[in-house]
Amino acid sequence: MKIDSHQHFWKYDPVKDAWIDDQMKVIRRDFLPADLEPLLVENQFGGCVAVQADQSEEETLFLLDLAKNNPFIKGVVGWIDLCANTIEERLQYYTKHEKLKGFRHIIQAEADIDFMLQEKFQDGISKLEKYNFTYDILIFPKHLENVAKLVAQFPKQKFVIDHLAKPDFKNKEFGEWETGMRAIAQFPNVMCKVSGLITEADWNNWTAEDFTHCLDVVTEVFGIDRLMFGSDWPVSLLAASYAESCEIVEDYFSKFSKADQDKFWSRNAIDFYQLKE
Repeated sequence: MKIDSHQHFWKYDPVKDAWIDDQMKVIRRDFLPADLEPLLVENQFGGCVAVQADQSEEETLFLLDLAKNNPFIKGVVGWIDLCANTIEERLQYYTKHEKLKGFRHIIQAEADIDFMLQEKFQDGISKLEKYNFTYDILIFPKHLENVAKLVAQFPKQKFVIDHLAKPDFKNKEFGEWETGMRAIAQFPNVMCKVSGLITEADWNNWTAEDFTHCLDVVTEVFGIDRLMFGSDWPVSLLAASYAESCEIVEDYFSKFSKADQDKFWSRNAIDFYQLKE
């Protein structure tokens, strides 16, 4: 069963979703399970993991409700205020939701580059393992040095880097990114999502070759056991169809053994998020 480990749902709201600017008009509408399911079937996926796009517990409950009513949504990565004084209480509350697998904060949008190093945030991260929750790391390359400091503090916490930490595919400047990813890959509790590639490229002029170097790097430093596929749909529609997003990595990983391809497309995500098959 192939798993799309990273996609989003939303009911478009111009205030809540103000990040969807004029350049992104193609995704200024609702995207719900009925829109995704036929794409999963067409591309031979058996399920997906829905990831938060809005920083509210309302978002978390919205995704959990969708997952409850759509069996192909195998897991949810929600949002919770990791800095809240009530963090333990909220985590305990969410343990009753079987499909809630972990949490994410949109660190890339924080004005303070050291946001993830503040004591309150790290206190929140320190409590996730107790409740068996994962943590998705959404950042830019400039954050990678701090990510290494963060994950070093919590060797038993399960982390995954979203979107390869967003390499600069447009300008092909990978120095800072590569140094940071090589450092983070030294921590065995950190995985990496091969997702969101085309969103960081030139939307109108990308080619599959644009991504080869970065795919080579993450495959080398993380190894096939710590990589998983994610489409980043519907954000990916800014630059490609669902099938085209898949084809880039299908072609790249086609040279790997069937066992390794199975790890990349399904087993690693299932094990990381503890998804029911």
